[in-house]
Amino acid sequence: MPLPYRWLTSLMLRYNGTSILVDCGEATQIAMRKKGWSPKPIDVMCFTHYHADHISGLPGMLLTMGNAEKDTPLTMIGPKGLERVVGALRVIAPEIPFPIVYHELTQPTETIPLAGNEAFTITAFKVNHNVTCYGYRFDLTRAGRFDADRATAQGIDVKYWNRLQHGETLTTPEGRTLTPEMVLGPARRGLRLTYTTDSRPTKSIAENADHADLFICEGMYGEPDKDEQAREKKHMTFTEAATLAKEAQVKELWLTHYSPSLNHPAEYVHRAQKIFENTVAAKDGRSVDLAYPEEGTGE
Repeated sequence: MPLPYRWLTSLMLRYNGTSILVDCGEATQIAMRKKGWSPKPIDVMCFTHYHADHISGLPGMLLTMGNAEKDTPLTMIGPKGLERVVGALRVIAPEIPFPIVYHELTQPTETIPLAGNEAFTITAFKVNHNVTCYGYRFDLTRAGRFDADRATAQGIDVKYWNRLQHGETLTTPEGRTLTPEMVLGPARRGLRLTYTTDSRPTKSIAENADHADLFICEGMYGEPDKDEQAREKKHMTFTEAATLAKEAQVKELWLTHYSPSLNHPAEYVHRAQKIFENTVAAKDGRSVDLAYPEEGTGE
């Protein structure tokens, strides 16, 4: 339910010129404009499920993207039935100047590479709601550090170093095959963000949130007397989300997707913090820049 101070569900990720939208609830466009973000560079949309509060903002978003002169393909990822659902919503948004590429999820877990960037992957994993619903894990892998001494010791010409450092395998005019592994050290820790909403706690959530730099999880109920209601409606409490965060050893937990009756989520966040200290009762518009760990710190 949209409220005067709270809109419906959506998450934006931005990486290297690419924008990824997860769910598109009512007023997503307004939230984006308040942040100063444009819908034009959205290349991927991921949908957790097809309840209205997660997809009702889509027709207007597509029209706005078209008006912003987007002409590159839009990839949509979601549970089985995605093309049918989007087609029905597009009755009121029939003309857009870009193609839509559909990826319908049929397996309990599926990994989809980000087009044009093998280092970035999107993993969808099934969760437990009263309709088919998926969570999403976003991984950015990081190659090892370039080792000039190793390259020199193997007689690799300097003119090939940059290409090898950027992951290219090549063959020299003499017929020698050069691979990145010949000049790169061990892979370094990358970044992971895990997002899940509209679900009971599941093993799949804990596994896919493992050591995430940021774990965004629904906290439908913060009050201490809502456990039975959470089980009945297939949602989660603050303390259940915090328990998952602790089990997965994440760095930070953002709670979201609150019940309309939960007017002031921050009043109850201390209950979750007793279980997992680094818990935040997130508000609309919250954002963060995730950076690679400092070299040698492991943090």
